[in-house]
Amino acid sequence: MCKNLHIIVLFLLFAVSAQGQFIVRDTSSAPSSLTDTAWLRRKSFFPLPVLGYSQEKGLEIGVAMLYSFYTDNKNPDRATRNSTINLIPAITTENQFKIDLKSNIWTRGNIWHIKSNLRYHNFPLYFFGIGDETHYNDRSLLNNTRYKAQVEAERLVGGHFYVGASILYQHDTYSSKDDKGIYNSLSLVDKAGGYVTFLGLTGIFDNRDKENYTRKGWMLKLNAAYAPSFLSKHPLFKLDAQGVHFISISPKSTLGLNGLFQTLQGSELPFYLLPEMGNDLMMRGYYTGRYRNQNYLAGQAEYRYLIDPKLRVRLWFIDLKPKFALAAFGGAGSVFSNHDFGLSGFKPSYGAGIRYFYDESSRLTIRLDYAVGEKRAGEPRQNGFYFSLAEAF
Repeated sequence: MCKNLHIIVLFLLFAVSAQGQFIVRDTSSAPSSLTDTAWLRRKSFFPLPVLGYSQEKGLEIGVAMLYSFYTDNKNPDRATRNSTINLIPAITTENQFKIDLKSNIWTRGNIWHIKSNLRYHNFPLYFFGIGDETHYNDRSLLNNTRYKAQVEAERLVGGHFYVGASILYQHDTYSSKDDKGIYNSLSLVDKAGGYVTFLGLTGIFDNRDKENYTRKGWMLKLNAAYAPSFLSKHPLFKLDAQGVHFISISPKSTLGLNGLFQTLQGSELPFYLLPEMGNDLMMRGYYTGRYRNQNYLAGQAEYRYLIDPKLRVRLWFIDLKPKFALAAFGGAGSVFSNHDFGLSGFKPSYGAGIRYFYDESSRLTIRLDYAVGEKRAGEPRQNGFYFSLAEAF
């Protein structure tokens, strides 16, 4: 298999970020070096073209578009977090297509928090098997068509505590694309695909200063969800727990800590719903799904250092004062079956990256990371480049 080749077309200096703005004066001291005494809130729209090539997909052409805004412009509250809508469509020369539409909405004073995700994709993926000792040469290339709709809504009930509910519907179909590898020889639950509807309850504690490029505070989240048999192919229960903590070391330095635990329980567990290790958020450096099993536990730490070169870039209609941040991160994670947890199963993840603040008022960043992971005998060390909008956590 040829490794993926990603060609990033980055127009940092051509971000469209001045569609509307207003300023509210604040006489208090600035909470960090990313803000000043003029409280600037503005809408911003950032399109990011991305080209890619891989053997299984051919040439991929896509664009990531993020629109940031505030829901309370008519009656602003300084505490209100910015809301975002993110659209990512992509097509390939092999007649494959995917589209993701995500929203993250905060109402005035952060009383309500509503997230949604609509996804369709017809894209190939690699399946390596089940467990934490899968082999690269056993991989199978699979066709996968997925329909996904997810909504989460939480309300502030007092202090920094939120409670809410969630619903997730997902329908998958799978088939072998090249008739090679481990997929055809394994007995898997719902090998050709299936459907599931999870109904969940959520509890959150969140006292972060900002949701984007956080400098200080905690966020603890627990979601418990059940898939009833009359809405799903199999009755299932899943639990997702996540925690983050940020420590402001100095005006330019921040340490972030992040941990998560996921579990899927039931008498019959579809292989494609098992928790997967690896993505651009946690356990960077691993192909998503290289390791999967009934339980997934991982943690990471990230150090960020702000760089303000005090430069002003003027070019045609562009007038910017660019700011950047450097980051170094490291962590470990493991997938395991019930009653089979062991420290020897944890795998490393570490790397470094750079962030560019394309919307400083909302602390929105473009993130470029390089990460490495485990080196298994007879295989190259696992690694990956990640080019994303917003921070990993």
